[in-house]
Amino acid sequence: MSKPKERSDSESRLGATAKFAYDRMTVERFRNAFPRARWNEEQRSWFVPGKTAGKRIAKWLARESENLDLYADAKGHDAYAFDPVSSQYLQIEEDIQIRTPYSRDVVAHLRSIPWARWDDEMRAWRVPFRSYEALRRSWPDIEAAARASEPEERKRRKEAEKHTPKYARAKLRYDERRRRRYPVPAGSLPPIGQAVMTCSYGVVIVAEVAGEFAEPDDIKRFYPHAAADPRDFVWVRWRPASLAELVATWPAREEPNAFEKGRGWWRPDLDELREARSQARSLERKKQRRNTPSSETARGTAREGTR
Repeated sequence: MSKPKERSDSESRLGATAKFAYDRMTVERFRNAFPRARWNEEQRSWFVPGKTAGKRIAKWLARESENLDLYADAKGHDAYAFDPVSSQYLQIEEDIQIRTPYSRDVVAHLRSIPWARWDDEMRAWRVPFRSYEALRRSWPDIEAAARASEPEERKRRKEAEKHTPKYARAKLRYDERRRRRYPVPAGSLPPIGQAVMTCSYGVVIVAEVAGEFAEPDDIKRFYPHAAADPRDFVWVRWRPASLAELVATWPAREEPNAFEKGRGWWRPDLDELREARSQARSLERKKQRRNTPSSETARGTAREGTR
């Protein structure tokens, strides 16, 4: 825990940072105790403003430590030994490690498990034994969602859906997204080159104003938030925001009002930025893995070179 100065828009503020293992319930308790706390993406820590922030954080962390059952992990290990969960997605080490194909349902279930956290280096969810009972109760749903996300199962469902009306609508939406256009009121244009939140595409960077009026039929089909608006709409061109741009974006302190929602774009808040940063970070990791030869390929290349 340290006491740095963090800059706001116009001045620096005194405060302290707090770091602790991610757990949804712990984060909720922390934000309730420190409503002015802000997440610092670069330092991967919470910043709490105020001269006495360091002392208040230390007291809160001490209370959290006292409330933790010292024997909870041993009890959870005994519970596992008595009634174990066996699955191809689960591995037992010093804690419980879970590796599944990506699934939003799996992530949602695991985030609800107390003390569960994602280990980026191991590429696995790690659950302490103290949370085994909660994991065991949710495991049937987790495993079902994981099996449904296997590549073979996804391919089977995709083939079955190809000739359905739902698939045709999804293809039209996909084609529209590839155009990277978005309708905004002609008299309320978003800032060029800055990150904005949209109703349809999340946080994006507005690249330019096309100057072309949006057809009402296109708005009704793809952008229902603006379908009943009598104003003239024009197309703006957008592009995905990079991780660096999202980290540099200062979040809005208040939720968007009715006017901002009605025009279809607004300054993103912290939760919206956090989700967008997480998605951007995942995309960057995927690009790095695609550009980095696998260990097997590297070894094969080495063997070829010695022949």
